[in-house]
Amino acid sequence: MAPKTTFSISELSKEFDVTTRSIRFYEDQGLLKPSRRGQTRVFSTKDRVRLKLILRGKRMGFSLAESKELFDLWDETPTGSEKQLKKMLTILADKRAYLEQQKDDIAMAEMEIDTAESRCRAALAELQNKPAVTDSDG
Repeated sequence: MAPKTTFSISELSKEFDVTTRSIRFYEDQGLLKPSRRGQTRVFSTKDRVRLKLILRGKRMGFSLAESKELFDLWDETPTGSEKQLKKMLTILADKRAYLEQQKDDIAMAEMEIDTAESRCRAALAELQNKPAVTDSDG
């Protein structure tokens, strides 16, 4: 049997576990370009691959504008280009730097939480070790 070359919006929605609304949004943004058969969207293998790349890009922190820019660069030539690959490397470097900064921020927040927790535990222990003050003591 020949591989499937066209897909409905519901097929893509199920395959990639995204809503049909999301797929229509990606179409509105110019990221997907399905053909039409009456009112029905018919997605090509290229659209399917692009949807997969959009979702992968989202997981890596790519904006839809960045994905669109890469697609547009790819569309300029039959096989992509040096310009596209350099752009991709720049985006990846930016994402990596952002993640490294997030890791540093998380580590700092954890240290601050550890310090606050230690102080609270010490203050609580001090309160628990003090003799109780009663009304008759005063």
